Amino acid sequence: MSTTTTSLTLRIVSPDEVVFDAQVQSVQVPGFDGLFGVLPQHAGLVSLTDSGLLRAKLTSGENVEYVIHDGFAEVKNNVVTILSRSAEKPEEIDLERAKHAAERAKERMAHRDGKVDRARAEAALRRALIRQRLSRRHS
Repeated sequence: MSTTTTSLTLRIVSPDEVVFDAQVQSVQVPGFDGLFGVLPQHAGLVSLTDSGLLRAKLTSGENVEYVIHDGFAEVKNNVVTILSRSAEKPEEIDLERAKHAAERAKERMAHRDGKVDRARAEAALRRALIRQRLSRRHS
C-alpha cells in the first residue's frame, strides 16, 4: 500500500494575521533568486521570498493567487509556511493607493540630502509597482 501524500498545507502569514491556510496540490513562490515550486514530499528548505505573485493549486483544482512582499518561506513536513510583510489577492489591491505609494517613493528617492534611506525608498517603489502591475492584470 502506498503512503504517498498528494497534498500539502500552505500557510501565508502576515504580521497582522494568518491570511491563508489550506490544503493544496502545489505552490509556486517568488523566491529571492527566482520562482520555485513546491509539491508534496518536497525536501525541507528555508528561502528568502521576493515581492511577487504566489500561485497555488487547491486540492479541489481551483487556483489561488496572492501578492506577497519580502519575507521567508519554509518547507517542512508537507507544510509550506510563508512569512510575508503583507499578502493580498490581486483583485483586492487598491490601485490608487499603489499609485500614490509609488509617487511618494519616487519623491523620496529624488531627494539627495542624505536623510532618505534610499534602499527603503527603492523597496517601497518596487512593491508599489508590482501591486500596480498585478492589479491591472487581474482587473
